[in-house]
Amino acid sequence: MTVKTIVSYFLILLVLVFTVIAILGIWDVIDLDQVLQKILSSLIVIFAASAVVLFIFAVLIRDPGEKKE
Repeated sequence: MTVKTIVSYFLILLVLVFTVIAILGIWDVIDLDQVLQKILSSLIVIFAASAVVLFIFAVLIRDPGEKKE
């Protein structure tokens, strides 16, 4: 399984989760304001962590055979 496939399935899962949360919020089953605040906070933390990991892979764990552009 490639990384592209795994990321695709992960994004599909995220869309399904957000859809269910939105539907539950529309039907007043859950308090959507509090849930959205927590989701956005979590996404910001995940974005920051992924940026750090991307930096580590791009700068520190580079294949020695690659040319620097």
